[in-house]
Amino acid sequence: MLPKPFDSCLFQNLPDDLFAIIALFLSPRDVCNLSLCCRTLYSLAGSEKVWLTQCDMVDILPHKDIVEWRKGVSSYKALCRFLISVQPLVGMWVHQNPELGNVVYVIPGFVSVIGCRVIPQELGPLGMEDGPILWAPVFEIIGDSDGLTTFFLHGRENGINFIYPGLVKQVERACNVLLLEVEPTQQKYDDTLLQSDSIVHHSDVELSGNICSSNGGLSRSHRTGNDESVVPFGKLCFSDRRKLLEIITSQVRQKVPDMALGPLFPRFSVDKGKFQKDLLLLSERRSLLIQMYKLNTNSSQIDWKASSREAVGAMQSGLDEVQTSIRSWAFGRPSDEVINITQSNKRKSFGGSFWHSLKHILGKSSSNNGCNAMSEKVTSSSESKHARLDEFLRSSDRIKLTLHASTVKLSSYRAWPNMHDSRFALYKLRMPVPTADEEYAGLWGGTFGWPPGKPSKDKPGKALFLLLLSYEECEGQQLLIATKILEGTHYVLHPNGSAMFIVNTNEPSSEPFPWDADVDSCPVNIDHAFVGEGIATGYGFRYPGSKPGSLFVFHNGVLAFIWKESRAVLTLQRLNLHEVLKKGEMVPALPPVANFSYLTKSYSNVFAGFQTASPCLSSPRKEQH
Repeated sequence: MLPKPFDSCLFQNLPDDLFAIIALFLSPRDVCNLSLCCRTLYSLAGSEKVWLTQCDMVDILPHKDIVEWRKGVSSYKALCRFLISVQPLVGMWVHQNPELGNVVYVIPGFVSVIGCRVIPQELGPLGMEDGPILWAPVFEIIGDSDGLTTFFLHGRENGINFIYPGLVKQVERACNVLLLEVEPTQQKYDDTLLQSDSIVHHSDVELSGNICSSNGGLSRSHRTGNDESVVPFGKLCFSDRRKLLEIITSQVRQKVPDMALGPLFPRFSVDKGKFQKDLLLLSERRSLLIQMYKLNTNSSQIDWKASSREAVGAMQSGLDEVQTSIRSWAFGRPSDEVINITQSNKRKSFGGSFWHSLKHILGKSSSNNGCNAMSEKVTSSSESKHARLDEFLRSSDRIKLTLHASTVKLSSYRAWPNMHDSRFALYKLRMPVPTADEEYAGLWGGTFGWPPGKPSKDKPGKALFLLLLSYEECEGQQLLIATKILEGTHYVLHPNGSAMFIVNTNEPSSEPFPWDADVDSCPVNIDHAFVGEGIATGYGFRYPGSKPGSLFVFHNGVLAFIWKESRAVLTLQRLNLHEVLKKGEMVPALPPVANFSYLTKSYSNVFAGFQTASPCLSSPRKEQH
């Protein structure tokens, strides 16, 4: 065995190219810890080639895009920090309402990730190849030069596009719920520390070169205040949570400059020149948004105590008396006399407008600790008692809009998560990966009718359906389940999370395919056919019945489920939603809070009012099955 000093010297003298290959077997945490061994390894572990390798291993971007993103940050190490922090967010998120679909797909932008809502819509005669898919921006998370995150919620009010800056609170590695919240923050602790804590704690890596445990002496309660005294936003009743979100978005909003209206990510183009032009626009847009955020850091959070003092200071007389009244009002039930004083004397200012909004819910919060049962469905005994709003505000002097990616225990039924109806949240939809035994798993897009994409005489377009195909074992049989996650009709015919069809892949079908040719008059080649059941009306909207049918697998990979009795056919093709969105067309967003998650129950298309949307959105589908 060779002496240890010899081993160490040999390792230290490795070329950075070779060390980058070795780094393929190391985690970012391992690289950081290795850099603490000695000065030579510190220099070697800080190599750009090593951190380029680590960026590739995060597996969000192709290599060529990583090289382009590097131009917007200080180093590959900083880029890796950002990629690790946002990697759990990439993918599909859903909410139950509206029933036509609240589907948000998070994709990479430029040193950013963008949450894009897929708009319920109908397709032209050529299906997804004919005309762009409509989508609306929901939020974006941008990385600065050091790889730290900046959050912007998107919204539109009175015909004007706004962004609402905030903080990325936590991104847990296995997060399955994405929450829009209001977070108490201490004035002496800035956003950078909170973001760094999130990366260290949940990525098991501190990319500044220190071992993760080095922060162990600084507990989270010391970094963000005393945890025992902080009331979680989720403990407030629904009406308080909604009002706080509405207040803070109304105060921190910033008009989107024309230059920042788009694009939000590189559009699909075979022309390299157009692609490079998009990257230049994206780089300029990102720099502008970061500058806006830094210049308006103070305005992106509300010092509610200072606002109340400003409102009180504007009163004409009786300052001490009113301050005492305000204090008892904020942390107890306000009297009518105090309300009248503050309404009649405060001036129209930032502090006054905020305090006027806040007092309205403070009064309600103190008198309805349990809240109205109709406002929020309580699903467990731990949530049966709500916190008071004054207790929430007492824990800090400032509040800020936050995005919180959390991990909670979620049950699901046929790949669809069971979710709260009263949480401003999006729920992660896990995408199964196709394998040899489960080759049809994944995301599929489809329309009704045969041949595929051919319009009927009375209808120019076909409703777009997004289906998640997954497998489930039942009594020794392998079932293929097609769960509906989006429907492009004007008025919903199938509930979110319902199974459009279920087939037994162990039971071949003897039914013949009803047609001999496709849309191009080419012969139909069927590889497989399976027995199954398709969704049907008969047992109410929430619990639809089913009727027999068969799933046919074409030689070109297309799927078609046919209801035996009605001969209605749902044709599916595998979908790369990222690529589809890059070819798509952006439409305006909803108002900010509703834009994140639309909690009002609706069976109609709440997005149909856009002038840029397809005119087909106004007509319900006539297919019967």
